[in-house]
Amino acid sequence: MKVYLLSLGAGLLVGIVYSLLGVRSPAPPVVALIGLLGILVGEQIVPIAKRWADAHELTRFVRNECRDHVLGTLPNNQADNQKGDA
Repeated sequence: MKVYLLSLGAGLLVGIVYSLLGVRSPAPPVVALIGLLGILVGEQIVPIAKRWADAHELTRFVRNECRDHVLGTLPNNQADNQKGDA
């Protein structure tokens, strides 16, 4: 979660700098980002449909493979805690 908050903070800082300089952001418009989200979710529809008959397999697939593909690898809090203890 910490990585996501740092990323959001860096993005906000760059946005403020762009605003102060009076330039437009090179980032794609929100419509394009929504389209990318649709692509990520749409990629998972066929594998989910294939596993629909086996509820246990579907649950495992959604929790592991879909989540990791759509959200990326989430930070491991245990690894962060061990770094802090060292």
